[in-house]
Amino acid sequence: MVRRRWWRAIAGVVVATLILAACGGGPEDDVATRFSSCSVSDRIADATAEPVGDRDIIIGAFVGWDESAAAAYLMKNVLATNGYGVQVKTVDVQAGFSATAHGDIDVIPDVWLPTTHSSYVNRHGSQLESLGCWYDDATLTIAVNSSSPARSIADLKDMSDAYDDTLVGIEPGAGETLLVTDRVIPEYGLGDLTFRSSSTADMLGSLQQAIVDERNIAVTLWRPHWAYAEFDIRDLDDPLGALGGTEGIWSFATEGFAGAAPKAAQMFANLILSDAELADLEYLMVARHDRSDPDGAVVDWLGAHPDFADRLVRGTLG
Repeated sequence: MVRRRWWRAIAGVVVATLILAACGGGPEDDVATRFSSCSVSDRIADATAEPVGDRDIIIGAFVGWDESAAAAYLMKNVLATNGYGVQVKTVDVQAGFSATAHGDIDVIPDVWLPTTHSSYVNRHGSQLESLGCWYDDATLTIAVNSSSPARSIADLKDMSDAYDDTLVGIEPGAGETLLVTDRVIPEYGLGDLTFRSSSTADMLGSLQQAIVDERNIAVTLWRPHWAYAEFDIRDLDDPLGALGGTEGIWSFATEGFAGAAPKAAQMFANLILSDAELADLEYLMVARHDRSDPDGAVVDWLGAHPDFADRLVRGTLG
């Protein structure tokens, strides 16, 4: 740990200089500008000959975000077979960004930009470095049971009684929760609804029970998510664009990580998952293994995708 912090103190200066040179560094050069475009193949390269470097890696997974756990435990497995000792820590979003900025977590592979997590990246950006984008079609949504009357988020204002005057949310510190509070509710005039922000588990439990009871429900959700395959639900239109539109999912590391663990950094840059691959992995973790054995779910998934790990290391997933 001492060696790691020593390296980061030096490498952080170099990385910060390069970022400022590449991105301009001015106050107008905000997150929305720098990460407005996600190209999953931008940084891929063969990592086979890269030096392993620092062998101890901690990956952060955001509590309740199943694609976060999927990416974290998948990378844990592949990194472990390439010489690393890897630990996954489950944290809430706010704590995850803070811990990564302070070097207590090395990588968080579930950063949604340019909208959802922009406030956290703006706050901690000088202590973080991007390792690239691995999914380019992520969206925040408000979903309802398919049989319910609302078609647009705007409909909830006049149809709130059909949804028990409630919008069911996820963790209070989640980027989507902040976006719903700060933009969706005021822009669509939904102040009379109760926005119940508790946890992803509570939201999914409420959704499942409402489907069983044949009751209408409106929940904050996102794509990709296994719930779309499990439940008969659909998204409400967002004509005002308050939820931010299509986003990329990025991996961010504590500053200096790429210099301390070059092979691992390149492997994160090489990660690419399709909709089908991500849905299958999430399903294995959530349904088959009941969230209790994510490592086992990854082993099962890699067994069905025997060339994935090798292609990731060689940079040929794109």
